[in-house]
Amino acid sequence: MTDENASLPDDPQDLSAPEEGSSRRTAVVAEDESLIRMDIVETLTEAGFEVVAAVGDGESAVDKARELRPDVVVMDVKMPQTDGVTAAERIGEDNLAPVVMLTAFSQAELVERARDAGAMAYVVKPFTPADLLPAIEIAISRFTQITQLESEIADLGERFETRKRVDRAKGLLQTNMGLSEPEAFRWVQKTSMDRRLTMREVADAVIDQLGGAGKE
Repeated sequence: MTDENASLPDDPQDLSAPEEGSSRRTAVVAEDESLIRMDIVETLTEAGFEVVAAVGDGESAVDKARELRPDVVVMDVKMPQTDGVTAAERIGEDNLAPVVMLTAFSQAELVERARDAGAMAYVVKPFTPADLLPAIEIAISRFTQITQLESEIADLGERFETRKRVDRAKGLLQTNMGLSEPEAFRWVQKTSMDRRLTMREVADAVIDQLGGAGKE
């Protein structure tokens, strides 16, 4: 067995903060199995991320997300002290960072809980960099969209309704205009700025024009 304290990136001295002016995105990794944790750290580092903390339990993941405000948290569902779902919920409540959950096939019910808790994407074990990295990009993109939406609106109920309508409008734009999800969101966002409308107003207009069967 590998010693948890030997050459693993759990120790603060092993995780230097990004240099001033660095454009590298930052990540927190939370995985209680040390070998998997090292693999994730290596994958993220090779992909250009700065791994600012790598921990083995959910409570530490929440603490590090709150302290460091990373661009993404990659976290296992099953962990000691605080499980990944509970940790994701706490991270999501404070809008600290997007969370990518790592799960096993046998944990389908936990995936649903994780989604409800605010996880932006999930990856099923065993996974490869080709599985993990796109999920991270999706999570970061969705988190950015939600953050931008919620910055418009103070009321929580209004935020939820706006998010639903923008998601509906994005789907219609993807279907009718052949846009990707990020492109559809940028279209809504740009139209909102150009026409001095809220994103909800733009979304409503898209739904009105494209939502009917057979409408162009």
